[in-house]
Amino acid sequence: MRKVLTGLLFAILLSVVGTNFPGCSRSKTRQPGALPNEPDVTFKDLAGKDLPLASLKGKVVLVNFWATWCEPCRTEIPWMIEFQKKYADKGFTMLGVAMDDEGKKVVDPFVGKTQFDVGGHSMAMDYPIVLGNDELASKFGGLFGLPTSVLISRDGKVQKRYLGLVNHDTIEKEIQSLL
Repeated sequence: MRKVLTGLLFAILLSVVGTNFPGCSRSKTRQPGALPNEPDVTFKDLAGKDLPLASLKGKVVLVNFWATWCEPCRTEIPWMIEFQKKYADKGFTMLGVAMDDEGKKVVDPFVGKTQFDVGGHSMAMDYPIVLGNDELASKFGGLFGLPTSVLISRDGKVQKRYLGLVNHDTIEKEIQSLL
């Protein structure tokens, strides 16, 4: 019964936000709130160093909340690597926010060892990866599930939130429009 209710709730949310791409849903922060204008958040990278989101102002940023166990997230990662390679020199950066409960213990080996097929080439995640949690996610309006991505303009303002698997071509066009 719980799975049926969760599925119905997810379907209703998807119809409201207008996406047809379901994602993983192990996040504790279930109900997304309003889009924040400029999230004031500082992440910790895998080396334990602070990475304030404000330090990326001046760049178009795609913040991608993901987890190592999330299959739709693994589908998106090659696209994220592609976007990073293609647009980094134009003022774009990806920011991968790993939402694994086990944190660095599982994320660091995954990032270090896992290769993805990007245009016929085996590549690792080459963009900044930080550790996330529900408190940080709440500063982006909360998460309903994973993956969730947030597109931020050069002036640090949230432009769009994507719930579930992104559409490659749609998000690429939106990135291009902000560059």
